Amino acid sequence: MKVAQVGPLIYRIPPEKYGGTELVIYNLLKGLRDRGIDCVLFATEDSHVDCHIVPICPPLGWRDEEKIAYYEYLESCHVLSRQEDFDIIHIHFHPHNPQWFFSLPLFKKPVIFTVHSLLEGFAKIYRKFPHLTYVPIVSISNDQRKPLPFANYVATVYNGIDVSIFPYEEKKEDFLVFVGRAVFEKGVAEAIEIAKRLGKKLYIIAKVDTPQEEEYFSKYVKPQVDGKKVIFLGELTFNEKVEYLSKAEAFIFPMQWREPFGLVMIEAMACGTPVFVTDRGSAKEIVIHGKTGALIKARKKPKFMDEELIQAFVKTYKRYIDKVDPKECRRRVEENFTYKKMTQGYLETYEKVIKNWEIIRKNILSNNPTLALNKL
Repeated sequence: MKVAQVGPLIYRIPPEKYGGTELVIYNLLKGLRDRGIDCVLFATEDSHVDCHIVPICPPLGWRDEEKIAYYEYLESCHVLSRQEDFDIIHIHFHPHNPQWFFSLPLFKKPVIFTVHSLLEGFAKIYRKFPHLTYVPIVSISNDQRKPLPFANYVATVYNGIDVSIFPYEEKKEDFLVFVGRAVFEKGVAEAIEIAKRLGKKLYIIAKVDTPQEEEYFSKYVKPQVDGKKVIFLGELTFNEKVEYLSKAEAFIFPMQWREPFGLVMIEAMACGTPVFVTDRGSAKEIVIHGKTGALIKARKKPKFMDEELIQAFVKTYKRYIDKVDPKECRRRVEENFTYKKMTQGYLETYEKVIKNWEIIRKNILSNNPTLALNKL
C-alpha cells in the first residue's frame, strides 16, 4: 500500500514546539513506516520525517490568511497531480475547505479526511451541498461527531503518542501545570484562579502568537503572572514541556469548549500525571474519573470565570488528588492511546475505504453541484 499524507502548512512536521495536529501526523507516519507502508508527505519545506516529502512552502503561521489560502490551493494541486501514485490519500483538513471542496470531483483514487478541530456550525454547509455527506471522515473522538451527526464517519481513531519518549515520574512536586493556547476556550484564566485557591504554584506553558491570543494574554494572564506563584513559560520544546508535565502534581485543564481530543491530556497521563479537566467534549473518553484524574461537571454554555466551575475544580481536586495512582495514568495511555494503536486503526480504515471507494465516489459525484468540472 502506498499512502499520501496531506498536512497543514502552519507548522513543520514534527512541530518544534506547539502543533498537536502536526505531531499526530508525525506519529502516524512513524507507525506506518514501522508496518512497512510506503508514504509520501505533502507539508512544509522544513518538515523532517523518514519518508519522501513534497515541500509546498515554509511554515506559514496563522497571521496571513490570504497567503495560507494560496498555498493550500497549491498543495491541493500538487496532490491532484500525483494522485495516481497512491492507493489512498489521507487529508488532514475539513473536506469543505475550498481547495478540497472544489477538487473532490477530480479525485479518482480513494480519499479520506481526518478533521482535527470542531465540527460545530457546519450543518448548513452539509445540507446545502449533499455530496459532502458521502466524503469519508475519521473522527478523533466519538463526541466530535455530535454537532454533525449525518457526516460519513468511517471510523473513530484516537490520537496516539510514542509513550516511550515520555518520562514517567511517580514522585511529584508541589506545583500544577497548564499547557495550551492563551485563549478563552482553553481556560487559562480559570486555571490561575483555581491554583490560587488551592495555594499551589502554577506553571503556564502556552502559545501566544495570534492577535486573539495576544489580546487574551494581555488582559487576563499577564496581570496575574508574578514569577513566584504564577509563572509563565511561554512555548517550550518537547523535552522542556514533558519535564514540567512529569514533575507536576497535576495537569489542570478547565477548558471552556468542546475539545475534539486534547492531545496534552494523554501526554500528561503518559508521564504519570493526573488530569483534572472540565467534563466537556472528548474528556470522558480520555480521563477515567477518580483513576487517572477527574471530570468536573460544568454548565452547558461556557461562562468566563464561572464561579461554580472554579469552586467545583477546587473541591474535586482536594477530593481526588491523593486517590490517583500514577501507574494507572501511564497504563491508560499504554493500552489506549499509543501511536501503534492509532496506526492500526487507520490501516483498517484505509482498507475499508479502498474497498468501498467506487460506491463512495459515485455518491459524491451524483450529489455534487460541481460535477461539471469532472466532465471538462
